[in-house]
Amino acid sequence: MSSRPCLFVVLAAGKGTRMKSSLPKVLHKIAGQSMIAHLLTTASEVGGDIAVVVAPDGDAVAAEATRIVPDAKIFVQASQRGTADAVLAAKPALEQHGGADVVVLFADTPLVRPEVLARLRAALDAGSRIAVLGFNPKDPTGYGRLLRSGDGALIGIREEKDATAAEKKIGLCNSGVMAFRVPDLTGLLSRIGDANAKGEYYLTDSVAVGGEMGVRATVVECRADDVLGINTREQLAEAEAIWQARARSEMMRNGVTMIAPETVWLSFDTQIASDVTIEPNVIFGPGVTVEEGAQILGFCHVERSIIGKGVRLGPFARLRPGARLGENAHIGNFVEVKNTTVGVGAKANHLSYLGDGDVGAGANIGAGTIFCNYDGFNKEKTEIGEGAFVGSNTSLVAPVKVGKDAYIGSGSVITKDVSPGALALSRSAQEERPGWADKFRIMMTRRKAAQKNKS
Repeated sequence: MSSRPCLFVVLAAGKGTRMKSSLPKVLHKIAGQSMIAHLLTTASEVGGDIAVVVAPDGDAVAAEATRIVPDAKIFVQASQRGTADAVLAAKPALEQHGGADVVVLFADTPLVRPEVLARLRAALDAGSRIAVLGFNPKDPTGYGRLLRSGDGALIGIREEKDATAAEKKIGLCNSGVMAFRVPDLTGLLSRIGDANAKGEYYLTDSVAVGGEMGVRATVVECRADDVLGINTREQLAEAEAIWQARARSEMMRNGVTMIAPETVWLSFDTQIASDVTIEPNVIFGPGVTVEEGAQILGFCHVERSIIGKGVRLGPFARLRPGARLGENAHIGNFVEVKNTTVGVGAKANHLSYLGDGDVGAGANIGAGTIFCNYDGFNKEKTEIGEGAFVGSNTSLVAPVKVGKDAYIGSGSVITKDVSPGALALSRSAQEERPGWADKFRIMMTRRKAAQKNKS
């Protein structure tokens, strides 16, 4: 990778009207993270300073950019007059970084990989002064065409509205991503005119203008999925699918088993260790870490949680934010855990809600147990000691503590702390009335017959 200083200029002033959304286009999410966040993360991995160009009403976009890259410089494009005008909106940054490589990226093209940008800059190291990322789409309609000379040099980029019939037959298309190693880049861009079908200042014209100045340009080819531009909801879904496929493949190469990978949904920050097995139809929201050897059974939903070594989760389990499962813990079907630590080897195998609590190592939570953590105003904590046994259909009304090795009888409503090693019961005595059911059945049968005769 080039060791020269680099400035990334990220264009994020587009309105995205085809998304039909009140949310700025580049804030729509892929794998739980905004488009612009994906792109800025990639640029940060490559290394360099970052300038972001936003629209006059782009405060939300600017805030997201500085959240990801706190020292990013924000510039405003006063009116949308084309991509060259957008880059010149960052003129102070261009002048401050005179002599550095300048890479122009688009915030709605978030899937470009770091190694692709490295190859783009390598083309500058090889002698070109402008390098353009090109690709071969299945259908080139709508894309600018890359015009090359006999020796392969790039001599022009023709937007489709301005292209001749012969130029429209060219399959190699412009992605929009460009790299420059031009001492006076602002001077070059200032020479670009607006004599085209849209009356805009195209950044792509920098190739032809540069050629007149003796500046050599070249094409670096990449895969179409690296430069997918997102303008519609359909394209957003397509980008999500591409990102997910890449992430699954990387995880499987690193030792994760996915039984049906196409059904597993990951987030941008999902961390899964080796020898983890994931069954079909599992969704990982943001903030999830899964440690070695865990088993995630089918139809689980997990977000902002830690799953320890050797844990068995599911099927049909839900981990909400703050769930922390210790080594070899078991959380079974239709169990929901929220803001609760489940200790080493502890189990809650069936139909329970564990919210705002601590479950000690080796404790057993019976089916139908509920941590009653909310009184309508405040959340309170339930603490279960090591080795405690909580019988089925128990309600634990927080705040409450169950001591080490204590035993809770099934069907209890526990409102007071339970001492270590004690048995706690909270239910009325069972009563039996011989013959009552037979008499009741006869009475009800006669009553229904009488009602039928009246009708």
